[in-house]
Amino acid sequence: MTNNDIIRRLRYTFNYSDDKMIAIFAAADQDFSRAEISNWLKKDDDPEYKSLHDINFAIFLNGLINLNRGKKEGEQPKPEKNLNNNIIFKKLKIALSLKDDDILEILDLVNFRLTKTELSAFFRNPEQNQYRPCKDQILRNFIHGLQLKYHPENPE
Repeated sequence: MTNNDIIRRLRYTFNYSDDKMIAIFAAADQDFSRAEISNWLKKDDDPEYKSLHDINFAIFLNGLINLNRGKKEGEQPKPEKNLNNNIIFKKLKIALSLKDDDILEILDLVNFRLTKTELSAFFRNPEQNQYRPCKDQILRNFIHGLQLKYHPENPE
């Protein structure tokens, strides 16, 4: 999955307006124009499409954390220059205040089964033996589960 795919899906899932997207970036002390953000959200085959670089996506995720959880006192975390699925997954977990059981429940919505042990391996320090890289399939299923939970097609 590309950063552009993920940000498009998150925008759809949580029904973020253009102003809300700008506010999320601003919550991480970064200002991007509506046009820049719009170009990141365009389909891959659109001539105005621009690739969302890791550092800018990390700024978005940090802003999402700040907006949902409140800013930490003192110096703000520096955005990562290189993201991987584990970092993205961890930042989404923090931003949405999800516990392991919540994540397993979300994955269950798309019939994707993981144990708590398998899940915790994604959030470990990469230096630890139990660390496991998060594959695209797992992140894709998690985001699809978020979509089913927060943006159901047929609201009850």
